[in-house]
Amino acid sequence: PKIPAALKNETGDEALNPKGLYPQAIRRVKDACPDTCVITDVALDPYNSDGHDGIVSDEGVVLNDESVGVLSQQALLHAASGADIVAPSDMMDGRVTAIRDTLDRAGFTDVSIMAYTAKYASAFYGPFRGALDSAPRQSAGKPIPKDKQTYQMDPANVREALRELEMDEGEGADFVMVKPAGPYLDVIRAISEQTTLPVAAYQVSGEYLMIKSAAAAGWVNERAIVMETLIGIRRAGADVILTYFAPQVAEWLKAGD
Repeated sequence: PKIPAALKNETGDEALNPKGLYPQAIRRVKDACPDTCVITDVALDPYNSDGHDGIVSDEGVVLNDESVGVLSQQALLHAASGADIVAPSDMMDGRVTAIRDTLDRAGFTDVSIMAYTAKYASAFYGPFRGALDSAPRQSAGKPIPKDKQTYQMDPANVREALRELEMDEGEGADFVMVKPAGPYLDVIRAISEQTTLPVAAYQVSGEYLMIKSAAAAGWVNERAIVMETLIGIRRAGADVILTYFAPQVAEWLKAGD
């Protein structure tokens, strides 16, 4: 969600507003198309004036446990608004267990969790963060981590992805995800070979924009390269693909192209 700056604060309180953008959007989609499966992102960076996925202390440390408490309530609000699947993208430790417990206690036992299991600290998120103005930002008198490397994963590390997979499986995730997709096909493969859960992969904004820009310049055939990248992600082991190209691909497939 694109949240006005005036509604952002250090604890991301707008994430828990039942009249906020997300809950309203979920309810309207469900009212209009009750059978549509709604998947929502659970994280604080759109709401946090510090631009981080969790709450940042006065000393400049991202507070894991305090953040998980807020994320659990955010997931509960989404479920109460009609979400079918909540997808925590924050990469805080223990958040899948906390969200599962919170949902179950409130009676939302059928709401699934799509865990961002291997979310890398990637440069490919740039266009998305620019559009939402959700990148980490400095504030007067408070040291703010300039990036998200303390909780997102090192792009050089694949073994950690398997440790994260083991934790998310044990905590009750229904899906596991790798993000980004294209530069991490080896991670998708490694995870798909270690789990019986559905594996999702997210083709992110940077991947999308590079293809769009090259196609607009006439350097590549857009349809051909989009389908090739998606086939590559599927071939690597993804059962579910999240991509900004989804509306175009749906039209191509419907037309039999």
